[in-house]
Amino acid sequence: MDNYLGDNKEIFDQFDEIEGKVEKLVETCRSLQASNTELKDKVERLEQELQGKAEDEKLFTDQKDLVRSKIDRLLAKLDSFSESEQ
Repeated sequence: MDNYLGDNKEIFDQFDEIEGKVEKLVETCRSLQASNTELKDKVERLEQELQGKAEDEKLFTDQKDLVRSKIDRLLAKLDSFSESEQ
């Protein structure tokens, strides 16, 4: 009978140990899920920032091209004016 009680205690101890390890795994999973959510949110924010910067860069390039074309037209007018003066 003592052997039977000893075996049961050992089994219950093993269940307690397994339960403790499962609880730690669940905590770790929850922590990793929270970290994963935070990282996904950060990636989304960074992608939005990048999109905004790409749009800003496109706008800057378009404005630069517009300024360059106006300068070229003004220079062409000046050239034609100076040629007509000679």
